[in-house]
Amino acid sequence: MNTIITNDGTKIYYKDWGSGQPVVFSHGWPLSADAWESQMVCLASNGYRCIAHDRRGHGRSSQPWTGNDMDTYAADLSELIEMLDLHGITLVGHSTGGGEVARYIGRHGARRVAGVVLVGAVTPLMLKTDANPGGLPIKVFDDIRAGVAADRSQFFKDLTTPFYGANRPGAKVSQGIRDAFWFQGMQGGLKNELDSIKAFSETDFTGDLKKFDMPTLIIHGGDDQIVPIDASAHASAKLVRNAILKIYPGAPHGLADTHKDELNADLLAFLKS
Repeated sequence: MNTIITNDGTKIYYKDWGSGQPVVFSHGWPLSADAWESQMVCLASNGYRCIAHDRRGHGRSSQPWTGNDMDTYAADLSELIEMLDLHGITLVGHSTGGGEVARYIGRHGARRVAGVVLVGAVTPLMLKTDANPGGLPIKVFDDIRAGVAADRSQFFKDLTTPFYGANRPGAKVSQGIRDAFWFQGMQGGLKNELDSIKAFSETDFTGDLKKFDMPTLIIHGGDDQIVPIDASAHASAKLVRNAILKIYPGAPHGLADTHKDELNADLLAFLKS
């Protein structure tokens, strides 16, 4: 397996497909690099080098007790990019991965970055606060923590329903897609996944987004039941200079699977622009 060892001794697994201009993918919670397989096959088949890692505590990477926070996630991403000596990168982040991408730019700069795509991203802040009234109450995330701690296997199975919009009239979400979500989630460490809930819900990325000075495409499902669109995509588009916002009408949070052809086409168009 392709792996790097970070400064704190954590092993990070990554896949590296194709050749050409690099595209680096950051996955959502509680998934792994496998969540991007359709996009990676498409882009690698069209002349791009596609790299995706398993976030620490997820997938095939190590499951450290500490460091399960956005600053460390961004540091891990930085170490991977530095180790592979990547330049002219397009960073693509889904959900929690969108936060990871934003924090990477905020803390490590954009000298290696040519463009950014945020897909259903948790930016700028998911938690409801006095300054962020459109966010979700802390009880939502406390309930997620309780569900994961009590029976994460069943919780992940149940989560696939809103994640892929399987509860909407006319939805066509295969059992295979739902099973793949469960499998990826169960590869991660319980402690890591619990810590990550705090990381994706309570981290404020407002300052990070204000540092974006590269072409940025923001994609969000119009029927995202996981990351509310008003407090995320619409708010992020106001913070990132000259960002392009594209809403997929009726699409759920897991649009990389349910709308993979549309997303692949938009990624290719963005890369070529």
